[in-house]
Amino acid sequence: MACGIISQSFRLHAFKALGGFLPNVFKVLSHRPAEFRAFFAYYNELMNKETGNLTKADRELIVVATSVHNKCLYCVISHSALHRIYSKKPTVSDEVVVNYHTADLSPRERAMLDFAMTVCRCDTVTEEHFQSLKEVGFDEEDAWDIAAIAAFFAMSNRLAHVTDMRPNLEFYNMGRVPREKRKDKPDEKVIKD
Repeated sequence: MACGIISQSFRLHAFKALGGFLPNVFKVLSHRPAEFRAFFAYYNELMNKETGNLTKADRELIVVATSVHNKCLYCVISHSALHRIYSKKPTVSDEVVVNYHTADLSPRERAMLDFAMTVCRCDTVTEEHFQSLKEVGFDEEDAWDIAAIAAFFAMSNRLAHVTDMRPNLEFYNMGRVPREKRKDKPDEKVIKD
């Protein structure tokens, strides 16, 4: 138990050091350490895996679209920031927030979000949904990942609602404004004689 708490504490401090702030989700969920660990273990499996055909930007866009439907301010703002960073596209997540049907998306992204929203709304999933994904290069494992992300964030969105979780102000500008270079980092230019 002590090892888990130390590991959890280390991750919180590491995130704060890298991002410059501690996201409110860590603060809110940390009051139940076992659930906190389970939540972030599954989050990491879904969002940080290096397998399949979903990029990190794709995964974040799924969270944005489904969180809009679920009216979760925290997840819309924080995951829009992550999408901007991973995709290097500063406006797409904002367009998805307003209306993903009119957003500047590729056919692949649109099919992905159509499937995610079908799961999010609890609509009947048919073979046609899977065929639409296959037509743009997704396989059955990708469909599972899309569905799992939509389902996991439905839970996350509800926890954010019940706790009145608010986005950290830092999320609003992330990926929009270039970050200041850290002063404790040495200059990367090497001068040769």
